[in-house]
Amino acid sequence: MDEAFWWEPPAAGTETEHLLGSLDRLRATFRWKADDLDAAGLTARTGASELTLGGLLKHLAACEDFMFTAKMSGVLPGEPWDSLGWDPFGDWAFTFDTTGHTPEELYALWDGAVERSRARVGAVLAEGGLDQSVHLAFPDGRHLNLRRLLFDLVEEYGRHTGHADLLREAVDGRVGEDPPAGWRPVSGAAERD
Repeated sequence: MDEAFWWEPPAAGTETEHLLGSLDRLRATFRWKADDLDAAGLTARTGASELTLGGLLKHLAACEDFMFTAKMSGVLPGEPWDSLGWDPFGDWAFTFDTTGHTPEELYALWDGAVERSRARVGAVLAEGGLDQSVHLAFPDGRHLNLRRLLFDLVEEYGRHTGHADLLREAVDGRVGEDPPAGWRPVSGAAERD
């Protein structure tokens, strides 16, 4: 793996390596689009939309934790969501309220959720492959498999990374398909100012 482009999926890997690599590339691109902003940047809106980069950080953190707890194993996400008063079965649009969260808290929420997801998926994959059934089932009783959950999260990131493209360009003009070579995530700009 080229350390300058650590987010790139393998050139020739297994199905699991490609699926996880594609998800990690989307995660990295999303994080780069939302990266290194102060509170004003994370709460900026464009047009009539209620979307913000901070709201998307919180929404995707919730998606990560809910996907690989409740949907995967039937266990509720727990902390940090319990302390935030979030009802995972309630209405949780991607316009999550970020009032009262500092940029550092929003970045840490997303970074922590991704770290937990990687560990949870890694533990399940150690027990078997992508064909394993998960807790989530259709109303007719057919259970989804781990592959489906991972593809669902890839779809979620694809949608919201597109939103992040537009929002970030409106904040400071940052554009591009991928992070630049050697990029690593940082927290909010406020802590270095």
